[in-house]
Amino acid sequence: MSSSIQTIPLFNLALAFIPVIAVIVIIGKWQLGFKSSIYAVCRMLLQLLLIGYFLTYIFKTESGLIVVVVLAVMLFSASWIALRTVSILRKTLYLKSFCSILLGGGTVLLLMSQAVLNLNPWYLPSYLIPLAGMIFANSMNSISLAGERLQAELARGIPYEQGRTIALQASLIPITNSLLAVGLVSLPGMMTGQILSGVSPLIAARYQIMVMCMVFGSAGISAALFLTLIKSDLGQLKNEEPG
Repeated sequence: MSSSIQTIPLFNLALAFIPVIAVIVIIGKWQLGFKSSIYAVCRMLLQLLLIGYFLTYIFKTESGLIVVVVLAVMLFSASWIALRTVSILRKTLYLKSFCSILLGGGTVLLLMSQAVLNLNPWYLPSYLIPLAGMIFANSMNSISLAGERLQAELARGIPYEQGRTIALQASLIPITNSLLAVGLVSLPGMMTGQILSGVSPLIAARYQIMVMCMVFGSAGISAALFLTLIKSDLGQLKNEEPG
């Protein structure tokens, strides 16, 4: 297999925004507030361009401390963004969100990087940072979904124990769908990227199995921890306006 990957010219890359523009137009016509979508797309573009240059430097570093600092920034950011659906209580719940992602995602990251992959050195940036990104992002999304759903269930008068179960189930719907669809409906990002870069599909499949296990595990553990830790804040959560 070829070991080279095709470079996307800037003009061709611009064509990828055609469906994005189409969705923004639909959002505007349906009066859903297209400004937030434009902001999100612009922020995505800026962040990815900056991180491209940044990671070029980070991947060449031989300092474990720098890698730890990068992971810390990712963790702090994910913990804050996860609470977007409960914005009024962000400051109150931030520590609990942070602890949930740290314990749920951090433990899984440690297992995958040091036991499954056995990285040498342990902080190998080209592996550790992308894996941490996937783990923290999935933990963040599961906490966000769980918090929003629990809040909605409490507002309907559902008891905490029942609402917690419903919220956990809802938070795992995206990753569960991915588990069911992988290899049948879709080839996930890591596997696709490896195949495009010339890696054997059999080797790529092993990495993807690891990835699916780690994102499912980190999402479920983080959401369960968060739903448990916020039990003492139920009164405020119930009274807050959803969204």
